Amino acid sequence: MSLLDLLAPRKNDRDARPPEMRVAAQDPTCSTKALKKFLSCLHREAAPVLLDLGPVVGSNLNFFGDRLGCKIFVEDLFADLDRHVRTGSLAAFSPFLEKRFAEPVGGVDGILCWDLFDYLDKASAQVLATELTRLLAPDGALLAFFGTAPPGDARYTKFVIVDELNVRHRTYPASRVRQASVPNRDILRLFGTLRVSESFLLKNNQREILFRKPA
Repeated sequence: MSLLDLLAPRKNDRDARPPEMRVAAQDPTCSTKALKKFLSCLHREAAPVLLDLGPVVGSNLNFFGDRLGCKIFVEDLFADLDRHVRTGSLAAFSPFLEKRFAEPVGGVDGILCWDLFDYLDKASAQVLATELTRLLAPDGALLAFFGTAPPGDARYTKFVIVDELNVRHRTYPASRVRQASVPNRDILRLFGTLRVSESFLLKNNQREILFRKPA
């Protein structure tokens, strides 16, 4: 047996976990206060329907499946936005959002927006908020993150759930830069018919807001 054979990892030693579960030193783990509240809202439904605005994170699907036994739709709007930027058709993104979702009115019990609104212009943000409100079932819950970082950061973030209280932030290249922070009053206007159930400003200056649709 050669030295290379001795140094090579054996087949049984290879990490079989999905990539998002292989912890990288540069991926910070941050606390979350709203995720547990979001889960509590969905626990009230026997078989809730969850809409995740992407990107796909396999371990997150397992997390929600194990805890909620829910049906999950992943609609990666980050990829849609990136495509519109790369093709020079960003002006068409707002009309695109008006026809993006095939789910029926009131057919979704929970929605995960992550920090998508940080990358949208005002027109697209309002169209998206209107569409999500339309999709959300009465008494449904919508969780969104809003950053306070300076604009211009050309990175998206995969939020990899560690547990109910912690989320790992894994960044990847973006064609769309982060826009100026959305003031709290403008966030409330976007979701005018929803009520704020919980709002947290975390140590990393990220705001987590849990909205509920009146029953």
